[in-house]
Amino acid sequence: MAAPTPGAGGASGGAGCSGVGAGSGSGSAGIGGRLPSRVLELVFSYLELSELRSCALVCKHWYRCLHGDENSEVWRSLCARSLAEEALRTDILCNLPSYKAKVRAFQHAFSTNDCSRNVYIKKNGFTLHRNPIAQSTDGARTKIGFSEGRHAWEVWWEGPLGTVAVIGIATKRAPMQCQGYVALLGSDDQSWGWNLVDNNLLHNGEVNGSFPQCNNAPKYQIGERIRVILDMEDKTLAFERGYEFLGVAFRGLPKACLYPAVSAVYGNTEVTLVYLGKPLDG
Repeated sequence: MAAPTPGAGGASGGAGCSGVGAGSGSGSAGIGGRLPSRVLELVFSYLELSELRSCALVCKHWYRCLHGDENSEVWRSLCARSLAEEALRTDILCNLPSYKAKVRAFQHAFSTNDCSRNVYIKKNGFTLHRNPIAQSTDGARTKIGFSEGRHAWEVWWEGPLGTVAVIGIATKRAPMQCQGYVALLGSDDQSWGWNLVDNNLLHNGEVNGSFPQCNNAPKYQIGERIRVILDMEDKTLAFERGYEFLGVAFRGLPKACLYPAVSAVYGNTEVTLVYLGKPLDG
């Protein structure tokens, strides 16, 4: 079984492909390095994420002040400024243990600039809404992809699935819109998907078998959270449902930047994706 390590890793800034996080700073910060942690925390609480990342590289004292407590005033303040009130007061982020984890999840949420023209990202920052457009399949990628490391995120549908509802991963080259009602994720060699409607695994335009591999596999229920585990070390993609490990769906993934992605066909349906961080086996 895989579960997220609480607060593992640092929050990433900007869009693109994420690698291994930077280590703590080792230089001297002069008089700043001797300031009490409480004073530094107060100063840091006014800074934005990109500035905090730079501060963490100044010296070990500053790094420990920033990352020692993931529920500190620094992360609480940044969380309040960065995330929509709806995301903080509902159960969207209920499986994230700290303010820092919530900030990181927002950095890894759906991209408003890398999705079909027929969808939009709601004000909560985590939920995709597909407009009722006929004869179109529409998808979205996250802001940040992964070329190394191990990562977990949750996805769930908050409306009807329709004939096709696919979750998985895609490179930057995979299309996020096409004509007709098709399994967009998995339609070419740039994406890999699991169709929750018929339980088929899809890649390169072909069905790679059913998933999970068991007799009478239960159908997806609306609102049920599916956990996706991407392992760029072993080059695998696996899934969990209700903390039950369903198995590895895809092996031999390429050494490329891979993005969490979804594709949908049903009008006015909604899909939420929340990045959890590094999975923990056990």
